[in-house]
Amino acid sequence: MSTGLPAVAWIGLGIMGSPMSENLIKAGYDVTGHTLEQEKLDRLAAAGGTAASSVAEAVRDADVIITMVPASPQVEAVAYGAEGILENARPGALLIDMSSITPQTSVDLAAAAGDKGIRVLDAPVSGGEAGAVEAVLSIMVGGEQADFDRAKPLFDVLGRTVVRCGPHGSGQTVKAANQLIVAVNIQACAEAVVFLEKSGVDLAAALDVLSGGLAGSTVLTRKKDNFLARDFTPGFRIDLHHKDMGIVTDAARTVGAALPVGAVVAQLVASLRAQGDGGLDHSALLRAVERLSGARV
Repeated sequence: MSTGLPAVAWIGLGIMGSPMSENLIKAGYDVTGHTLEQEKLDRLAAAGGTAASSVAEAVRDADVIITMVPASPQVEAVAYGAEGILENARPGALLIDMSSITPQTSVDLAAAAGDKGIRVLDAPVSGGEAGAVEAVLSIMVGGEQADFDRAKPLFDVLGRTVVRCGPHGSGQTVKAANQLIVAVNIQACAEAVVFLEKSGVDLAAALDVLSGGLAGSTVLTRKKDNFLARDFTPGFRIDLHHKDMGIVTDAARTVGAALPVGAVVAQLVASLRAQGDGGLDHSALLRAVERLSGARV
């Protein structure tokens, strides 16, 4: 079926990848996907996409290849090697990596792909599962302007705020800063929740009025119900935020930027993970504050 739109291969159909790929299908794109879980492939097929049994099969005829996997090692695993993207994609294809990985991995990937005639953008996102489902993600992009222009119609299907931030790796650098701000913000909200509850205040009322003032934030709006209900069903897992705090602290050290508060929050995220909470939503930072405060967990 020729839609006039580029044929898309989508690698990685997790919490973010599944709804994002489905939004492209709804917008009329032909999407061929590959992921490790059969039920995710079945979900893609049910939504009108085509399931592929390997990365090589998925990317062979694609104009645009999008990867959305957990971290740098997974990006390298799907990109490199005999069965990987670079060996099997057509020259002239555009590879858009929407995973959150180290800026250096993105720079290296762009260089390796360039040798094969494959263009690359790093395009990590912010907004979590809800943002993916609602197609209101922020997308921060690194790479060449011409490639960004080519990808912009796809990005506009997936997100609301789409910005090219500079050359290869820039999207990942901005994403790292995003994860720093989000983690510190969640930690501050969690501390406020424990303080308010221990003080005997009506928590729901308090969070409502705080949301309307200078303390209000997208984090507080999105995570308020998680705090109130102690519902830590993952929209974004602590395990992944732990990975991201490693990226930002390492990248900041490389460029000589001090992150005193970020370093403390990185340790609190690490401790939460060590206590077995890595599979919970990052709003579960509340549990770490409760443990430190001798309150309920």
